[in-house]
Amino acid sequence: METHGDRFAALWGAHRAYVVDLAFRMLGDIAEAEDVAQEAFLRLSRARADELHNVRGWLTVVTGRLCLDTMGSARARREQPGDPQLLNSAVSPELDPADRVTLDDRVQAALAIVLQRLNPPERVAFILHDAFALPFEEIATTLGRPPGTCRQLARRARAKIAGAAAGPTIGTADRAALGADLGIGAVDQATASTHRAILDRFIAACSGGDLDALLSVLAPDAWGSATFVAGSLPTPPDTRSAPDVASNLLRYFGSGATLVSHPAPGTVGVLAYHDRLLYGMLVLTVRGDRVAGIEAIVDPTIPLA
Repeated sequence: METHGDRFAALWGAHRAYVVDLAFRMLGDIAEAEDVAQEAFLRLSRARADELHNVRGWLTVVTGRLCLDTMGSARARREQPGDPQLLNSAVSPELDPADRVTLDDRVQAALAIVLQRLNPPERVAFILHDAFALPFEEIATTLGRPPGTCRQLARRARAKIAGAAAGPTIGTADRAALGADLGIGAVDQATASTHRAILDRFIAACSGGDLDALLSVLAPDAWGSATFVAGSLPTPPDTRSAPDVASNLLRYFGSGATLVSHPAPGTVGVLAYHDRLLYGMLVLTVRGDRVAGIEAIVDPTIPLA
């Protein structure tokens, strides 16, 4: 007989990665994202059964509202809602700056702009629609506003981002690429939905240590390459089959890691954290509904156990 604890554990395993990812994309801070996820699941544990016909939808609404509260508190304290240097943070405090994971400048600029230029409702509408491919009818439940208003918020967010990309603080080469990196303009919902589904499956399988689920999201001929940025271990050779790629993924990004999605130029990116320290990035090449290739940057000195 399934107990309440058993059911909650199953829901935690099925949805935690999604909730942390969602909160991170809104807040840009892994510590705050994990705290929001903890609170969302605490509320889930207290919810009545008749409220949970769609658990993921319920968690999306609760997480969005908790993020709005977090952003509102930051504004009340006159703080920036996120740290624009987040993606330049050390993968480990002891590492020399030359050994830090440094992501593409355009990605850094994209996240900083989203965090700094959008007010909380704009950011929630933009992230839920453009990054998580949710319809405005569902976003309206989170924001407590009509779908038409949510559509206007997302449109205004794109305009602010486009305006920021044209400003003097962004390099000339980055301006041209920033709009594409963030999906500014008309959103291809079919592509966005496919990428979102792939990311959900990939992150859940990898961070959950589920080999079979990971193989199901990789193309049979999937390839992988990695660059180590610290330590004395030699960079592993490229891999050219799904089982080898999956084995390496679980070794460096398996149980013990927190994975979150992140925009990357022209493709799909994933950031890896351990104990709230950024230690790696994955750039996924998508073909159809599978991951065909992975390029990784890793600090192998941070143990996941």
